[in-house]
Amino acid sequence: MSMFLHAISKAGDKEVVLAAVTRRGYMLWYASLALRDDKEVVLAAVAQNGLALEHASDKLRDDSEVVLAAVAQNGEALQYASLTLRDDKEVVLAAVAEDGHALLYASEALQADKDVVLAAVAQDGYILQYASERLRDNKEVVRAAVAQFGCALRFASEALRDDKEVVLAAVATNGGALHYASARIQGIPTRNAASRASRRTTLCLLNRKIPQMAEMFRAILEAAALWEEPVGPVA
Repeated sequence: MSMFLHAISKAGDKEVVLAAVTRRGYMLWYASLALRDDKEVVLAAVAQNGLALEHASDKLRDDSEVVLAAVAQNGEALQYASLTLRDDKEVVLAAVAEDGHALLYASEALQADKDVVLAAVAQDGYILQYASERLRDNKEVVRAAVAQFGCALRFASEALRDDKEVVLAAVATNGGALHYASARIQGIPTRNAASRASRRTTLCLLNRKIPQMAEMFRAILEAAALWEEPVGPVA
């Protein structure tokens, strides 16, 4: 099919290319340069697969209507937008609302924008690790992150990991998040803090993706006497 589409696209058969990209957006890769610069064709492609934006012309990757359609379908399509649109707040907000990881492709200025980061962590709290130091010390941002993914507490500032309200919000989402709270709140000594944090990160991620594996991982740690429970209440 691809060789056929390539041949007819070279002949400029817009009707056939439109039919193809409407079903499989990535087929835009086989279209002629002229059709990759055709807004109707590209809009049809990115509506089906936002990542097809990669194969659009430079002009259309700088077209806000096309890019908005692409990131609405797949936020990570932001990486193929022009530098100008990666610095466009409306476009970036739409992208991170669909996939928080799109924050990685936003301009440096927007990666430090509170509204953008709030939208990103609300979609995926793990993205807090990519926020600026200033925003990782912002209580509103951190609370939004831990509400979505409790273990995002790990990436909060030291001050907020010692904030009872923030820690309570995190453990309400995932009890294991307590182990990223300050030693004062945990009520345990700081020995082996790095290795404990590593184990907790693994457990939190497993809980998020494969709950059954998380239980097995914890059982292995308990058997090896590597599991550490907090001995004091959140205070």
